Amino acid sequence: MAKLENKVAIVTGGAAGIGRAICEAFAAEGAKVALLDFDETGGTAAADDIDGATFHRCDVSDLSSVQEAFQAVVAQHGSIDILVNNAGIAHIGTASSTSAEDFGRILDVNVKGVYHCLHTALPTMVEQQSGAILNLSSIAAITGIPDRFAYSTAKGAVHTMTFSVATDYINDGIRCNCVCPARVHTPFVDGYLEKNYPDNRDEMFAKLSAAQPIGRMGQPEEIAELALYLCSESSSFITGQAFPIDGGFMNVR
Repeated sequence: MAKLENKVAIVTGGAAGIGRAICEAFAAEGAKVALLDFDETGGTAAADDIDGATFHRCDVSDLSSVQEAFQAVVAQHGSIDILVNNAGIAHIGTASSTSAEDFGRILDVNVKGVYHCLHTALPTMVEQQSGAILNLSSIAAITGIPDRFAYSTAKGAVHTMTFSVATDYINDGIRCNCVCPARVHTPFVDGYLEKNYPDNRDEMFAKLSAAQPIGRMGQPEEIAELALYLCSESSSFITGQAFPIDGGFMNVR
């Protein structure tokens, strides 16, 4: 039997990058994947390409939008077995250079967005007395990264939300873990380089890759494989844990 046979999985930010890779991995293992994203064009195209996936437009920063999307998933499939809180946005800046508006936007999407999804999904999981939740944290939550003040703040919150949810719902059959990637080669990285380093893109790509001691960036599919393990019954004895997946960034020098 496939690892996620007939499981209903909600993946936020599923249109591209890590989120899309997770949707593909889950669907390949038999899950009924609800792909949620703010990008209607990209989300629809991704869902069309993935067998067993359906697209639901969702702005995770808006509680009513989350509730509407989750209700549609439950109406269609009858349950929420897995929730992957992947949706998020990046920001570059220090405490002094980050504007109040940018800081608020990061919190709205990366912190409130995770809260909105947890707040909406958990009652269904409690009723079922089962569920697996995976939050996308970051190495930025556990070590200092230059010019990532707002992003690190938000991921630190997501990190500790993981431990709180795991503790509060352990007696309801619900597990909650998080993964902490280092730099992963996603469309965001390509767009960042194209925007900021159009004349020396290859040089900067090599520099960013070398920041991981293993000598390269991670691939979305590698994050998806860890996500698959943590959301399947293979990891049924694991909850309240954070897993760096970082090419040696944290502990290898």
